[in-house]
Amino acid sequence: MQRNTRQRSAILEALSRQDDFRSAQQIHEQMRADGETVGLATVYRNLQALAQSDRLDVLVGDDGETRYRQCEATGHHHHLVCRECGRTVEFLAPELEAAMSRIAREQGYTDLDHTLEVFGLCTGCEAARAEATAR
Repeated sequence: MQRNTRQRSAILEALSRQDDFRSAQQIHEQMRADGETVGLATVYRNLQALAQSDRLDVLVGDDGETRYRQCEATGHHHHLVCRECGRTVEFLAPELEAAMSRIAREQGYTDLDHTLEVFGLCTGCEAARAEATAR
C-alpha cells in the first residue's frame, strides 16, 4: 500500500486538470506555477510509483520521453492520441480484445498483457492543417 503524500496528492491534482499525456517536466512546471514547492526528482519518483500502482497510464513517445496521464476509465482500456496537440480519448475495444485472445490462444500464448495507443490527428488539428495548406 502506497502512502498518499502531499506531493503525490499535488501530482494527482495537477494531472486531473489535463486531458493529454504530460512529461514529468511539464507536470513539474505546472505544479510550480500552482505554487507547489516540489523538486523534479520527487515528481519523477512519485510518477513512477503511481504508474506502478496503476493509478496513471504511461505512454512513451516517438522521442523516447515518458508521459503520464490520469485516466477516467478504470480497468483495461486504450487511447487515441493526437500527434499534434496531444489530445487523448479513451476507448474500449471488446472486438479487438477477443481477436487478440483468439490469436494468442491459437499460437499457444497465455497470461496476456498489452497496451494500445493509436496515433492520428484530431478534428481540430486536421482542420488547422487543411487551413494552413489552403493558404
